[in-house]
Amino acid sequence: MDACRVIGLISGTSVDAIDVALADLRLRGDTVELVPVGHIEAGYPADVREELLAALPPAGCTAEQLCKLDTKIGQAFAQAAGRALAELGQADVIASLGQTVYHWVEDGDCLGTLQLGQPAWIAESTGLPVIADLRARDVAAGGHGAPLAGLFDQLWLKDEIALNIGGIANITRGSVAFDTGPGNALLDLAAQMVAGQSYDKDGALAPAGKVRHDLLDVLLADPYYRLDPPKSTGKEYFHLSYLQAALDEVPAVDGPDLLATLVELTAVTIAEACKGHRVVASGGGVRNPALMAALSERLDVVTSDSLGIPSDAKEAYLTALLGFLTWHGIPADPPTGAAGPRLLGSITPGRGPLRMPAPAAIDVRQLRVTPLGGSLACS
Repeated sequence: MDACRVIGLISGTSVDAIDVALADLRLRGDTVELVPVGHIEAGYPADVREELLAALPPAGCTAEQLCKLDTKIGQAFAQAAGRALAELGQADVIASLGQTVYHWVEDGDCLGTLQLGQPAWIAESTGLPVIADLRARDVAAGGHGAPLAGLFDQLWLKDEIALNIGGIANITRGSVAFDTGPGNALLDLAAQMVAGQSYDKDGALAPAGKVRHDLLDVLLADPYYRLDPPKSTGKEYFHLSYLQAALDEVPAVDGPDLLATLVELTAVTIAEACKGHRVVASGGGVRNPALMAALSERLDVVTSDSLGIPSDAKEAYLTALLGFLTWHGIPADPPTGAAGPRLLGSITPGRGPLRMPAPAAIDVRQLRVTPLGGSLACS
């Protein structure tokens, strides 16, 4: 069967919610056709999110904590998938990118990556097969395991630059995809420090401040920005202690000025990586007017919504695409530095026998997004 309906699940580095998307996908020659059926955002239970944030670097985490979080996150993902099945429609298979809790990078090389959200809970709850652990094989093959969105972007946008602004910002530029640096990560920390908010709602805090160029210069001196791609990073690097160390190098910075400076940091580092080209943006950061205004001063920016993919659900649709490729035996080749295409992920069977389609004997070269106007596939 060259068509199926896939649920994609992911929680990004901002740890704000579980993004869920339902997609109809069909293989036509060397093209995957994707119809976005719908998407939802499912919040973590408050206690689970609190435990998760408390366990992230630079905090320590025990084996007991990891076990409990893997279970609780898996259960939260299972609930999110069940809600999607009830509200959006039935599916044939589920793909989960899980919740990244550690991304191990040393001297510019990714040596390992860990995502939590035990897929057995999703399979047991929904009865559907689940494709998960989608990053590890790319890392084992010499890639960074992130940003996997580069695969979606290359197939869909070809020569345009794609930008995703989550906790970490990443771009796909030509034949390479990489993390540019912090997207919302430091901004969220600053909003908590300044106003006790988990993020700068509607970008309201930053416009009241002015860019502190002394602090900006300290932040921009970080050697990460001068590493050649492919490269990846995460909250293991850009965390509260990192921000505090930068603040300790300059005279006192007031709250609004801190937010304004961090908006400038994200905008400057993204713009430098994009080299003045038109950018198709997605991710939670597009909902921050201050950040989008700073980007628009430097780049021609449109959102993925204008091209048919909701900007707040693009990575969930990416996950659905990755699941579709693995389900059909098609190796994925995201531009992360891996030594060639690989079948990604591991499969947890659903309630019934595992009946997979015959492997497709073709390389996928294009992704075509078409509006919702009828199902391509619904078993």
